Amino acid sequence: MNASKIATIADLVHADGWMGQALCAETDPEAFFPEKSGSSRQAKRVCRSCEVRAECLAYALENHERFGVWGGLSERERRRLLPAADAA
Repeated sequence: MNASKIATIADLVHADGWMGQALCAETDPEAFFPEKSGSSRQAKRVCRSCEVRAECLAYALENHERFGVWGGLSERERRRLLPAADAA
């Protein structure tokens, strides 16, 4: 795991606003950035219970987040949504 990725998500989840309310702030950040062949199940389980899941997903789509689980979706799942989101 790249230490700079962990620092980045830690900085984000402790920020004011919706990020400060995200359940991932209370969870192992490595779960949200699995290795290429790793599972994202643990992160997605956390996201399903998170009150700010929609805001998180919107942030990831608007900022073209390329790595990690955001709003309950993996990189691949978000890529499928991007053309539709960009057209709106």
